[in-house]
Amino acid sequence: MHLVQQLFSDHHAWLTGRLQARLGNVADAQDLASETFVRMVGQRDLDAVQEPRAFLTTIAKRLLFSFWRRRDLERAYLDTLALRPEETAPSPEERAVLIETLEHIAQALDGLALKAHQAFLLSQLDGLGYHAIAAELGISHSTVRRHMAETFGRIAMAMARQQAGLACTARVTASV
Repeated sequence: MHLVQQLFSDHHAWLTGRLQARLGNVADAQDLASETFVRMVGQRDLDAVQEPRAFLTTIAKRLLFSFWRRRDLERAYLDTLALRPEETAPSPEERAVLIETLEHIAQALDGLALKAHQAFLLSQLDGLGYHAIAAELGISHSTVRRHMAETFGRIAMAMARQQAGLACTARVTASV
């Protein structure tokens, strides 16, 4: 525990400053910096960390990417809701669940091969059938089926994680 306290006292202000520069918001930066240290405590073998700032930056990148993705999903969802008549709008609780579901689905799509991602979007957003998707992407029908099966499997796992109350895991794709 002494190591964690030392890392916190040595690097918390630095990390908060870096996050604030990225976010432009002190409160969000403080929240993400605190969450970074909480995640760090859950890591094994902290004694082996040679570069604490690089280690903290890696964790913070994951959290920052999740933060931005969630914010973008919320904005898109709220923009879509604004187009609906007020009497059909979901309750705040329903909104929170829907945004969480969108976040889990977005997480499931992360890491898919480009063609698999494109095939899923063409199917779900454009309503194309597998033969049309195959023609659009220049791949075989069986490859489209394989991509769709993989994608739906990922989404099913993401929904199971959500139902079990497990948080989305973050990926490193943003830079701090």
